[in-house]
Amino acid sequence: MSTVTIQIPDYLKLHIENLVEREGMTLDQFFATAVSEKIAAIEAVDYISSRANRANEDAFQAALSKIPSTPVTADWDKLPPALVSEPESHDSN
Repeated sequence: MSTVTIQIPDYLKLHIENLVEREGMTLDQFFATAVSEKIAAIEAVDYISSRANRANEDAFQAALSKIPSTPVTADWDKLPPALVSEPESHDSN
């Protein structure tokens, strides 16, 4: 384990102290969890970006062309006609 000293505004420290008391955790647990969550979020963005960079439009279109042209929604899962509204017209008069 390592020790790290950080500086945060007093109002934020009070807010965190209230949260950890309410949640039954320590300040150490709170900060370790917060840092872990931030690392996971950054790594997720990096992973998604790397996957997007490998995208191939032709392969995507080829995969889409294999999907049959059938209704996506089963009849039992559709709104009753009385609840379906017509799209609003956006005339430019």
